[in-house]
Amino acid sequence: MSSEDSRPSLGSGAKGTKRFRGRVLSPGEGPVSATNVANLITVARILVAPLVLWLVILDGGDDGVWRYLAAVLFFLGMVTDGIDGALARSRNLITKSGTLLDPMADKVITGGAFIGLAVIDEVPWWIVSVVIGREIVITVFRLVVLAHREIPVTRGGKWKTFSQGLALGALLVPFDVFLGAWWTWLAVGLLGIAVFLTVATGLDYLIRGLRGEKK
Repeated sequence: MSSEDSRPSLGSGAKGTKRFRGRVLSPGEGPVSATNVANLITVARILVAPLVLWLVILDGGDDGVWRYLAAVLFFLGMVTDGIDGALARSRNLITKSGTLLDPMADKVITGGAFIGLAVIDEVPWWIVSVVIGREIVITVFRLVVLAHREIPVTRGGKWKTFSQGLALGALLVPFDVFLGAWWTWLAVGLLGIAVFLTVATGLDYLIRGLRGEKK
């Protein structure tokens, strides 16, 4: 074997690094870096999830500074939804990795908040199971059944995400300390609506997928 034959191939490495070359912020038609600003915002939103989970558990239901910090981070993670997508579309920074990560961000943030609240016994574990189980079922359904076609996102799906964010926001911010028991009842009511929409939209998606509805 010649010395040339014994050298490791650099093809795969070059392919990998190529993904990180290209435009990061500027608009245009050329190559787009996987680390463009829209994708970085999406990744930052995903990284918020374990922080929210950790802070809620750290506070332990004492309604102290950690709880408020968790609520602020959760709020920032949710309200920035759409900023990454808007940047990607307006500056033509759309990438395959961004398309995969963007819908994952909301699910990870809300999932982390639900788990944290369940750990400190402020949300029943069966609700956490319903919410996370729904996302797992839909994800597997997309990969297995809808591998070669796509079911469009409905308004119901967007309302589901909005209702979960609203309910979790009301649960995370301990305004009942200042506003009384009615705030707790409001949070419970919002949680009920979120659970209903979570199940209803999940069933709707499965039914439309099995019927063969296409985009």
